[in-house]
Amino acid sequence: MNVGVPRWAIVSVAALFSAYVVILGLYAIDRVSSPYPVIVAMVLFGAAVVVTLLPIGPSRMPIWLAAFALSVLVAVTLLVSSEIDLGDPQGTGYATWYVAGDGALMTIVATRLRPGWAWAGIIFLAAHTVLWAGPVGLVNLGVIGSASWVTVAHVISLALTRAGRETRRFAIAERETATWQAAQEAHVMERQFRLGRTSVMALRMLQTIERSGGELTPEEREECLHLEGAIRDEIRGRRLLNDAVREQVMDARRRGATVTLLDEGGIDDLVDDDLERVLDRLAEAIRDTDADRVIARTVPEGSDVAVTVVGLRSPDEHARALGLDDEEGEAVALWLEIPRSLPEADPEDQRASAAGVANR
Repeated sequence: MNVGVPRWAIVSVAALFSAYVVILGLYAIDRVSSPYPVIVAMVLFGAAVVVTLLPIGPSRMPIWLAAFALSVLVAVTLLVSSEIDLGDPQGTGYATWYVAGDGALMTIVATRLRPGWAWAGIIFLAAHTVLWAGPVGLVNLGVIGSASWVTVAHVISLALTRAGRETRRFAIAERETATWQAAQEAHVMERQFRLGRTSVMALRMLQTIERSGGELTPEEREECLHLEGAIRDEIRGRRLLNDAVREQVMDARRRGATVTLLDEGGIDDLVDDDLERVLDRLAEAIRDTDADRVIARTVPEGSDVAVTVVGLRSPDEHARALGLDDEEGEAVALWLEIPRSLPEADPEDQRASAAGVANR
């Protein structure tokens, strides 16, 4: 975000004043020895003003353009002053229009954030005036006024630059605050949602515990353990859960299996249709396996796989006692990788399928 005066306003004012300076020079063209160098200087001055005021590119003037403006200042100063007679009884009048023109040109350079080049031009103008017309020429010819314009432009540019920098800093802070607030609201909503789910899941068992005074049957105690696992799934499983997965996980635990669901954020970007497809496939895998331990984990983004499901079967103690089981540790009973999206059908397969339907 930039803070400042609209560019069109600055361009309009600078263009009008520059044109006014040139008109003054034309009005006093009879005060110079030869008009041709002065006309060349006017053409150079006009070209420099037009180029520096073009409303294209960044606000900060390129170095080559600032050097061009400084070169024009030097050329205009030398061309016009060489044709002016300081000893003319009638005075110089508006023949010294170049002083105001140099001031206007350097003001444009300072406004476009090249104050160093602008002050270099003013220093050259002041030094030339002192050598050509003496120290009194700084006042009589208006060099002090040109320096004042550059000073004001420099100060205003610094103030606007600082204001723009502060505005950008405040804008960044505002965005960070909005992001933090949104994150906090999301955490609150997530916490409320999880608490609501927990209340619904545990309410019936809590009522049973209250009615029995804490005296639960072995079956009820086991059901409490299953509910604890389901509550843990709501915290660690997050998007790995839908009604089908919850149902199959609870059935697997009731038949003695251990189920672990770990959502590490790999499926947060899935659209609803793909997510439902992945979760339905996960529910089918948990339903169809006879593994003693099932682990479902999301895969980080960047992979074609959304969820990896591993089922492990504990060794048969009776077979091991008879020496018939040489395997050490758990055996893999299930290995499933659920893709993030369905593969696109090959066009030839689609044509063959369509032809088969037509023949039937």
